[in-house]
Amino acid sequence: MKKVGLSFRCEESGYEEDLSLPLEPEQLVEHLAHGKAEQVFRRYRHGVVLGADTVVAHGSQVLGKPLTAERATEMLSEISGSMVRVITGVALITPEFQKTYSVTVGVQIKPLTEKDIEDYVMTGEPLDKAGAFAVQGKGGRLVERIDGDLDSVIGLPVEKVREMLRLAADVR
Repeated sequence: MKKVGLSFRCEESGYEEDLSLPLEPEQLVEHLAHGKAEQVFRRYRHGVVLGADTVVAHGSQVLGKPLTAERATEMLSEISGSMVRVITGVALITPEFQKTYSVTVGVQIKPLTEKDIEDYVMTGEPLDKAGAFAVQGKGGRLVERIDGDLDSVIGLPVEKVREMLRLAADVR
């Protein structure tokens, strides 16, 4: 949001995420982003609320945050040497406007040894990261290449957010 050049406040939505919903990964992440935004918008009905969520898809499997070292190890073993999709869903809600979308970026993970995985998991970084890795952190060394917008992988698809904010402003 700093790149967009706007002042903002981050607030926890309290929205209960359910990664088991029978939706395609893109639909799921849009649903989650909208749920978060809607929850906050109920408290600030006159504001502009942006909700976001990110998942990693490996084939048809959705990988959220592993939360435990064991699950992080499993996830990293599964995606080792694979192309995964990092999917970021964004929902923008104002009193006059609502729009939800997702951006998908391909991330090629290097072939990882057990030691690579163990060393990375020991840092604690992967525990609260979708897919058990953070491109912008120590997990960047696990990545061979990124096919798409780096901002979308790290946080928000900045250009798409700018576009949506312009559309919302035009509605006012």
